[in-house]
Amino acid sequence: MPDVRIHIVSALIAAFAISSAYSMTALQEQQASAISARAMVPKKQAAVTKPALHRLVIQVNQNDPAVMNLALNNATNVLEYYRKKGEEADVEIVAFGPGLHMLRKDTTPVADRIHAMSELSFPSKIRFAACGVTREGMEKKEGKPLELLPEASMVPSGVVHMMELQEKGWSYVRP
Repeated sequence: MPDVRIHIVSALIAAFAISSAYSMTALQEQQASAISARAMVPKKQAAVTKPALHRLVIQVNQNDPAVMNLALNNATNVLEYYRKKGEEADVEIVAFGPGLHMLRKDTTPVADRIHAMSELSFPSKIRFAACGVTREGMEKKEGKPLELLPEASMVPSGVVHMMELQEKGWSYVRP
């Protein structure tokens, strides 16, 4: 702590010297005070106050219950790992192509697990994204509208959505 006090005193002396030598406008004085205050906060302390956020996108593109369950297992493991560390995580499972069956109300073999995971993921988050391009193709082929699970949200394109998440720093896994 002694070196922090030295920095504080030095910053105050410098601020006093500058304000004595030059007349500042009220805005300049506010900016100088803000800069001095930021300089007095040790970097380690600032890093401790902000919790780490971990983000993972998982792809499901197969109509295979084993792949769907593996994706859900991966998501569960990530959420539990960070929960035990006291950290939050966001996980998004993106279903496209034949994998859209995972989020279809009429064909999903994992509806109960998806519902349970959605309810138990707090404070972390799990989301399920359905590909709009795939849905349109399936509806056209089957000649009827498709109903998705209530936990699913629609994205225009599953692949584009995953790409954009990765561009924002999300990690990517394909089970």
